Amino acid sequence: MKNIFKIVGTFFIILFVAGCSTKKDAFLNRNFQAMATKYNVLYNGNEALRKGLIELNSNYSDNYWKRLPIEPLKIDVLALPGAKNKSGNSSIQFEKAEEKAVKAIQKHSMLIARQERNSQIDDAYLLLGKSRYYSKRFVPALEAFNFVILNYPNADLINETKIWQAKTLIRLQNEEQAIENLNKLLKEEELKDKIKEKAHTAIAMAYVKTDSLQQVINHLKKAVLADNNNEQTARNLFILGQIYREKKLIDSSNTSFQELINFKKAPFKYKIHAYIEKAKNASTKEEVLANIDILKKLLKDRDNRPYLDEIYHQLGTLETQIGLGDAIEYYKKSLQANKTNNLQKEITYQAIGDLYFDKAKFITAGLYYDSILNITKEKHTKRIRRLTRKRNNLNEVIFYEKIVKTNDSILKVASMSKEEQIAFFTEYIEKLKANEELQQQINTGSTFYSSNNLNEENSSTGKWYFYNIQAVGFGEQEFQRIWGNRPLEDNWRLSDKTQLNIDNKKNITQKEDIINVSKKLKLPFYLDKVVTSKSKIDSITKERNEAYFKLGVIYKEQFKEFALATDKLEKLLTFNPVLTLLLPAKYHLYKIYSNQNNKKAILLKNDIINMYPDSKYAKIILNPNEVLNNDSEITPEDEYATVFYKYKDKLFEEVIKKTTIAISKYEGEKIVPKFELLRAYAIGKKEGLEAFKKALDFVAMNYPNTEEGKKALEVINTIKTKI
Repeated sequence: MKNIFKIVGTFFIILFVAGCSTKKDAFLNRNFQAMATKYNVLYNGNEALRKGLIELNSNYSDNYWKRLPIEPLKIDVLALPGAKNKSGNSSIQFEKAEEKAVKAIQKHSMLIARQERNSQIDDAYLLLGKSRYYSKRFVPALEAFNFVILNYPNADLINETKIWQAKTLIRLQNEEQAIENLNKLLKEEELKDKIKEKAHTAIAMAYVKTDSLQQVINHLKKAVLADNNNEQTARNLFILGQIYREKKLIDSSNTSFQELINFKKAPFKYKIHAYIEKAKNASTKEEVLANIDILKKLLKDRDNRPYLDEIYHQLGTLETQIGLGDAIEYYKKSLQANKTNNLQKEITYQAIGDLYFDKAKFITAGLYYDSILNITKEKHTKRIRRLTRKRNNLNEVIFYEKIVKTNDSILKVASMSKEEQIAFFTEYIEKLKANEELQQQINTGSTFYSSNNLNEENSSTGKWYFYNIQAVGFGEQEFQRIWGNRPLEDNWRLSDKTQLNIDNKKNITQKEDIINVSKKLKLPFYLDKVVTSKSKIDSITKERNEAYFKLGVIYKEQFKEFALATDKLEKLLTFNPVLTLLLPAKYHLYKIYSNQNNKKAILLKNDIINMYPDSKYAKIILNPNEVLNNDSEITPEDEYATVFYKYKDKLFEEVIKKTTIAISKYEGEKIVPKFELLRAYAIGKKEGLEAFKKALDFVAMNYPNTEEGKKALEVINTIKTKI
């Protein structure tokens, strides 16, 4: 018996040794090498590729605010040919897959008489190309695919290899060649549905690069008909819906999104976003209300929790669209539900900010815009640059509104009798004490929420600070405004910790002026701060009046908010301001009321003409043609403000004309350098860098000791490298 085992064992060893040879073209050798390649090296290589793709997809995040790419592969930096990708784009699994493919080719290739006898080598080259493709090394990937097509024209996977070759050409920006190759492939008869789907999807990728949207639609529709890859089919349907919307074909867009919703095998992320995208297509009130009902039902499904921020945002948008009152509330719920998606958070902040902006609540709008600028990582995108300009336009409004609010409060208290001041501050102290007690209750755990309240998803507000999304949002904004971005660490208040001593408490006390809380609860603390000096009261009053006037002009000229402008200017008149504010305020009100056909315009006109007949305002009212020749505003500052707003509105030619007139008109006055610098900027915007530099040179040479001259010189040094 032992001899039999020895004989059989020896026989198999001989067969193994004979089959290991890659130089002999025999049945045993071919099948042995093919089996060893397929079930050993290539199996491990394909497993590594599969794991790499799972890792790649898990790290990839689609931006549903833009049209999705047909293939979800983010390309930031292309790896150089012959070099390993060190940019973080490549997975170690793809490198392992490439190593296995190379090993299969090197150890198991049977190139005999210029013909490959191992039927698995073409698969090895395909794996090699795929692993390089997903590592973003497209030039060597193309070499691998080309080698298969040239040397293995009858390979089982030749059609798939041609598709991969075309996709690589697209990545290398050779879309024309990719389209030509794929069209040849699609003309072949008896192509499997799987190949047709991949080919149509790939050629659609190429047409996206050439902006041939109708061709993209045609091929995506054909790819969807094959329906072999659930993930890609769902993605193609979603992209079809987006493209139809871009082409204003809303019915077709809705059909594509609905088809995706009905597609049972579609990944859930595409289905939920199809509901949201379909809601974006709603135009009539009936459609909006129907989609609101659908989205509200989606909120109740626990499976949709990861997408609550997007659903709430879309509900807010729909409410805004038809003028319902819950839009801001939905947007705030979206912020509350958002945990990781910064872009979604930015867009929601902007939606709230825009709503407040449209309601002329500019300070609140500015806070939400600040929130975006604090968290965004895309500082140089067009969207953020546009938002930054819009936010900067609010600086003056916010600045003067704060002056108005603060100074009004100071003057109000200063005008009170001693008894009224005591009563006022006593009431304020009582409120502080109540808040202190509430805070102590919170800290000791006396105030708590039941589990139902904690889990209630339809509530965006609560008694506790951290369950009130608005309070938290404004708290974050105020913290970042004062402190900036500070890490979570000890002594976070100090930006420079190099001077810290062992006694940190002592050092912090030296650096910070901390008011003892107990003093705030005592009446003398406030009474001592009441302004009593006449000179200080006059100074605060003057600053307050100027702020009212500035706000009136800004609301009228820049934002065209005539109701707000009227309110500020009318209130200013009740303060009996100095003549330099009184006359222009009345004139601005006269202009506003004239445009509104308000009878008050006649009263103001008569008042200016009769009470101030020698003023420039009276002359311009009596002779409107003079306005066209010498500009519509009177004081140099007002005229500059008007021209400056023209500049912001990009009316550069008009700015050049008006500043030229003003420079001649106010020759010798301090404001002339301001007009000169503004004129230089307008010339630069209209005529380019060379003209800009010449205009700045003039300002720097003629007004060297002014702020404008110094600014012109600074800008000249900046742009020298660009000319």
